[in-house]
Amino acid sequence: MLWTIATILIVLWLLGVVTSYTIGGFIHILLVIAIIIVLVRVIKGQKIL
Repeated sequence: MLWTIATILIVLWLLGVVTSYTIGGFIHILLVIAIIIVLVRVIKGQKIL
């Protein structure tokens, strides 16, 4: 589920960059949070998928 959320956030972020439309910095903040969570799970050795 975490992997799905991270993927969705990355897609939304890319759409925001391409169309120059973002909801403030909200999408960027969510993307950073998702990346941090994924990295923490990888470092701890937990499965992501």
